[in-house]
Amino acid sequence: MSDVAEELSVSLSQVYHMVRSGELPAIKVGGRGQWRIERAKLEEYIERKYSETADWVRDNPLLGRDEEPE
Repeated sequence: MSDVAEELSVSLSQVYHMVRSGELPAIKVGGRGQWRIERAKLEEYIERKYSETADWVRDNPLLGRDEEPE
């Protein structure tokens, strides 16, 4: 999961939280219960976050900063 944390530029504990909350799909494998996140699932997660962010930006326009004074 450290590679996922590095790719998303977040902490390992943040990745663990995303997995445990179900936000980021993962599987637990092996006798020691190692977490694995498939590349395809990570890419889907990133695309979903881009879409959610675009929706948020559209619904929450930045007012006043780019307007010319009258």
